[in-house]
Amino acid sequence: METIRVALVTKEWPPHLYGGAGVHVVQLAAALRARSDISLSVHCFGNARADAIGYPVPEEFADSNPVLQAIATDLAIADALSNVDLVHTHTWYANMAGHIASLIHGIPHIMSAHSLEPLRPWKAEQLGGGYQLSSWVEKSAIENAAAIIAVSDGMRTDVLTTYPNVDPAKVQTIRNGVDTTKFAPNHNPSVLAKYKITGRYALFVGRITRQKGLAHLLRAWQEVPAQYGLVVAAGSPDEPAIGQEIAELIAQLQKTRTNVWWIEKMLPHDELTAVLTDADLFICPSIYEPLGIVNLEAMGCATAVLASAVGGIPEVVINGVTGELVNYSTNHQQFESDLTDAIVRLMAKPDLLKEYGAAGRVRAQSEFGWEAVATATMALYASVAR
Repeated sequence: METIRVALVTKEWPPHLYGGAGVHVVQLAAALRARSDISLSVHCFGNARADAIGYPVPEEFADSNPVLQAIATDLAIADALSNVDLVHTHTWYANMAGHIASLIHGIPHIMSAHSLEPLRPWKAEQLGGGYQLSSWVEKSAIENAAAIIAVSDGMRTDVLTTYPNVDPAKVQTIRNGVDTTKFAPNHNPSVLAKYKITGRYALFVGRITRQKGLAHLLRAWQEVPAQYGLVVAAGSPDEPAIGQEIAELIAQLQKTRTNVWWIEKMLPHDELTAVLTDADLFICPSIYEPLGIVNLEAMGCATAVLASAVGGIPEVVINGVTGELVNYSTNHQQFESDLTDAIVRLMAKPDLLKEYGAAGRVRAQSEFGWEAVATATMALYASVAR
């Protein structure tokens, strides 16, 4: 079988991972590198490293808007992609590298749609005028790509609705995967002791961004009985205002509760799986979520999931089987009230939560393996490679 030379382009790469898209790229790269029909090179933002080609922001753009920094970095990456058969990019940060490489080198550009800029208007708080530019980057890339990978059927619908000029035949759903050998039950009391976590608790893991809905969860938790604890593993706020809002909401809860813990960092893997495993319930209150890989990670650890029914989440969390879903509403008081009701009801049923958790691990193992993701991705590569 002929080997396909593929350049995988990403902003995130270890040790700098902060979101689900970065985790996806790392796991996809590992699954592809295990195959004999591909020669894979990874091109990422940042300094030199052993397992990828790093591209630091050009010095003259060091103080520029983050979007200008990304485009400047993309130009350097595009220039280096003359000896590959195709380029596959992830997130708008990397999309322009693929689009320009396809134009200048005559190679196909495949892009994975992990989210869409027009559906994340709160990003204007983080990027300022750069949000208009990041939206233009994404639109230019997605309308000219040889193929687009949607990480859920919900995301595929969003792509075609948001960008009606895109040929539906070019958009293929290939869902995210999870490594259930790494995300597996891991009972480790020393980790809980390290963070002084005691008693029964629910858990949130994610970045501090409006997309993840953490503020809604914290307001909902005000009405949850104090016998139930809450662990919030969240850091890296998108911008100061959301960071301050979350800090104030957590401080308000901690005034009257000793069982609300805030871990302001990305947990090391073994600690993350330990905290996931011993949680009674994992909560994902996102207001926008193309798939929600963090739910798969919780399911891999045999933890029940309560999530908002947005985007691709219902394709992962099966309501009444691996957890439960709450309808998101722009009436935020209603959404928060519904969250409270679901949390209180589920935390009062530990046996049901264990059933949901066990079913979740079975589903993660059977439906979301990375070998299947890599096989589908390779089939798409072969269909567009020159």
